[in-house]
Amino acid sequence: MDLLAPLVFLILLSPISLSDAGSIGVNYGRISDELPSAFKVVQLLKSQGINRVKIFDADPSVLKALSGSGIKVTVDVPNEILFSAAKRASFAASWVKRNVAAYHPSTQIESIAVGNEVFVDPHNTTNYLIPAMRNIHKALVSFNLHSDIKISSPLALSALQNSYPSSSGSFRPELVDTVIKPMLEFLRETGSRLMINVYPFFAYEGNSDVIPLDYALLRENPGMVDSGNGLRYFNLFDAQIDAVFAAMSALKYDDIEIIVTETGWPSKGDENEVGATIANAASYNGNLIRRILTRGGTPLRPKADLTVYLFALFNENKKLGPTSERNYGLFFPDEKKVYDIPFTTEGLKHYRDGGHTPVTGDHQVTTPPMSGGGGVSKSLNGQSWCVANGDAGEERLQGGLDYACGEGGADCRPIQPGANCYSPDTLEAHASFAFNSYYQKKGRAGGSCYFGGAAYVVSQPPKYGRCEFPTGY
Repeated sequence: MDLLAPLVFLILLSPISLSDAGSIGVNYGRISDELPSAFKVVQLLKSQGINRVKIFDADPSVLKALSGSGIKVTVDVPNEILFSAAKRASFAASWVKRNVAAYHPSTQIESIAVGNEVFVDPHNTTNYLIPAMRNIHKALVSFNLHSDIKISSPLALSALQNSYPSSSGSFRPELVDTVIKPMLEFLRETGSRLMINVYPFFAYEGNSDVIPLDYALLRENPGMVDSGNGLRYFNLFDAQIDAVFAAMSALKYDDIEIIVTETGWPSKGDENEVGATIANAASYNGNLIRRILTRGGTPLRPKADLTVYLFALFNENKKLGPTSERNYGLFFPDEKKVYDIPFTTEGLKHYRDGGHTPVTGDHQVTTPPMSGGGGVSKSLNGQSWCVANGDAGEERLQGGLDYACGEGGADCRPIQPGANCYSPDTLEAHASFAFNSYYQKKGRAGGSCYFGGAAYVVSQPPKYGRCEFPTGY
């Protein structure tokens, strides 16, 4: 995520027993002067049932604190020493001896991340990545650790040339032959996974006028169909992951698995950081945990159970950059939660996304006036309806209508030819009836009247011709 990653840890929660689900982890950063000691953090992790941790700087005090804890560890080769690791095999061997062999197996080291987001490192370390990875691997072989300890390197999503639609995913041309193909070949040879950092927040922040917030936060929504492969996506996270899968597939590396080493949503930001709120952070992380722990795979790779690490464990007061950089934490430095979300399948049994009306920044989304011939009558207290937004555009309205009448389960019989709500025969009128049917069937729950920005709630009964909109089923 940033150039201070050598001071970051990643923690993986205990594997779960579900056969078609993934694992959730959390990043633990130390760019702060307020955090508890490494020993206290290990106790915090154990109290949360966490049994995997990824350390980005192989800090001796942390490795010692983890000794005998039963927590499996991934250590990191910082960007700053990639040059030495690439140019001198003896340096790589010494690093492995000092930071891996010296602690393993009391500290259960299971993998090594070589660098972090190297392609966006201003120190131009890209050319050293693959040689460094191979030298570190040779060192593992010399200590007979290569079967137990895997090697990879986290990539930023900016390594892609195209990511939308997902089916068009491709790597940047200048990286393909020099770095990407050699890395994927190395991962294939060693049975390792590609590490990627994925932030739907960044995409939403820069395109909030196009990307529906419910889609970014993994809330209920009608989804979007990929024009290239016909698959329907219900959240931006899956779409971004599948863009990477598509990019690898284009290079004939369909067999490489993915591990998401960073993803998260800030609970606070500057005025121009659209969507950075506590409510949105809680919704994104909570819904993502539920999505990963209760069902596996993505639309393109339905059998690909993902391991995902949330960013980050703590708010870190010494991080540079915009306000959001210091507010990705799930916990305050005193170990109290910033917002209450579960981390385990047991906790999910009682979890409900507290988000209702989508928000951007500190402002609620306002609903537009009705247009296209839909009138309103007197207000009826305690009742509400869901209607189409005539300004949303034909494509979005049709997509929402198709979803509502299809897998959404709305009662669309009244808008069929000859039925009492077929007239007026307009897309907005038919979509309004379908949206409202879906909304009422869902008990008027928060987030059930959005349809990618194509719908909104009104407190007065809509009128389209002689059609009466129900208020319950």
